[in-house]
Amino acid sequence: MDSIANFLEFYYGFRLKHLASDLLAHGLSPTQITEAVVKAMAVGKSSGLDIDQHFRPVFTGIQEQVVSDCKLSHLAFGLVLMNADADLQVVGDFQVSVLQEYLGQIGSV
Repeated sequence: MDSIANFLEFYYGFRLKHLASDLLAHGLSPTQITEAVVKAMAVGKSSGLDIDQHFRPVFTGIQEQVVSDCKLSHLAFGLVLMNADADLQVVGDFQVSVLQEYLGQIGSV
């Protein structure tokens, strides 16, 4: 049983391509990122996502310091960005682009 659990952990971890700290480059503060990750995880749970497949706590090095971080799937990265501080342009731009894409797909049906 442990070998199956280890394989699944490796497999899911391999699919997590983003770090929450990547959002620092988009202008989010560490506090804003933490709050957005918490909200995104709540959204994921309420939507029935298997959180372990999309969010994985890790430690990373930033500016010669070891910090708590979170590996994210593509979906989780989007959820974090969508649930970040709406006063940030990158967040508003992302929310609008997602809705435009969604509404465009509905309109073309």
